[in-house]
Amino acid sequence: MPRPNRLTQNEVLGMSALDDVNLDEYEVLYSRPDSLTDTAMRYCPACTHGVAHRLVAEVLDEMGLREKTVAVASVGCSVYAYEYYNTDAVQAAHGRAPAVATGIKRVRPEAVVFTYQGDGDLASIGLGEILHCAGRAENITTIFINNAVFGMTQGQMAPTTLPGMVTTTTPHGRSIEFGGHPMRVCEIMSQIRGVAYLARQTMTSPQHIRAAKRSLRSAFQCQLDGAGFSLVELLSICPTWWHMSVAESLKFVDENMTKLFPLGEFIDWRKQQPEGEEA
Repeated sequence: MPRPNRLTQNEVLGMSALDDVNLDEYEVLYSRPDSLTDTAMRYCPACTHGVAHRLVAEVLDEMGLREKTVAVASVGCSVYAYEYYNTDAVQAAHGRAPAVATGIKRVRPEAVVFTYQGDGDLASIGLGEILHCAGRAENITTIFINNAVFGMTQGQMAPTTLPGMVTTTTPHGRSIEFGGHPMRVCEIMSQIRGVAYLARQTMTSPQHIRAAKRSLRSAFQCQLDGAGFSLVELLSICPTWWHMSVAESLKFVDENMTKLFPLGEFIDWRKQQPEGEEA
């Protein structure tokens, strides 16, 4: 039996409804998105930063945004993100990605600008930056990776570390009395009127990954519509510094992290009432 003709995933995504192609006659090959370079990623095995990178890249490809996109990497495990995205990109100082992205967007309003930040970067040293960026309704998009630890510097307690969670600086587990309560970024951001789209998703299963991709698409569409600030938080696993297997890490997210950090859309500009009207 002859082998079917082959198409890459990117070729299929580039087709329109007018193309007279019967995909049942083709073998579709899973391929690297055009918006990702072929640089080998430095992430630890099983880290879901790589999944998040691919989802962002797929959305950029599918929406035809690669040639007009500027990525802003900050400091943390994702410090080398500018090497992985096949777009224009810059590196910001620790926590300052929203400020850098603001400058780029104001100078180049036609560009699609996004920051890629971890929880140590965004929710600690960069908390003031992201809150004021949202308050100004800057028309940028933030991808926020929450793995509940400072992964780059060997697993210290982060603002998002769960109560009782063991880290290198909380060997007996995070104590509310001494370490305070975890920072819930989406819940805080939901009180800011400049936020037009806000969602939290995870990447622990194919179903959740698809939901994450839909939220990323919505966030970039929000920016294209000029609606204001958008942020997608992605709960990520860190088997290395959680000292867990991959299966245990995925279970920890589903059974523990999502209780403190519930999933879903918090704000969607398409569903908001006009200014001054009550729902």
